[in-house]
Amino acid sequence: MENKSLSVLAKELEEFRQTWGSGMPFPPPCFTSMQGKFLEYQSRKSLKVSFPVLGEGLNPQNKMQGGFLTAAFDNVFGPLSYLAARSPCTTLDIQTQFFRGIDDHETITITAEVIARGSNSIYMTADAFNSIGKLVAKSNTNLLIVKL
Repeated sequence: MENKSLSVLAKELEEFRQTWGSGMPFPPPCFTSMQGKFLEYQSRKSLKVSFPVLGEGLNPQNKMQGGFLTAAFDNVFGPLSYLAARSPCTTLDIQTQFFRGIDDHETITITAEVIARGSNSIYMTADAFNSIGKLVAKSNTNLLIVKL
């Protein structure tokens, strides 16, 4: 994490770990197994993450399977929701619209943004782009802020 926005992200992640304890791994295994890489962060507002297209996520046409792409969106929404709410959150729904296939060995970049944050829920949207900057999919989600 070299740029200033990633320094802010590292600081806020550490604050989250201190508040919620080490029993809640952050980022979680589902993020690390997809080899997500944090790129940019605007505190409590947006998060940009890249993911390589891995062999285990391919469909029979050698394109990234839609469920894996939706999981990538969820892996950006999740960390951003925790940081935006300063509390654990759980996904209530997630919708993904697919526009073009994503080839094997491609890297996708997803930018998620908090659109609305209330005391009990958060609404976010996100866009995914391939390595040449073409929009491949959009997603949106509603998350419940868990009160512990």
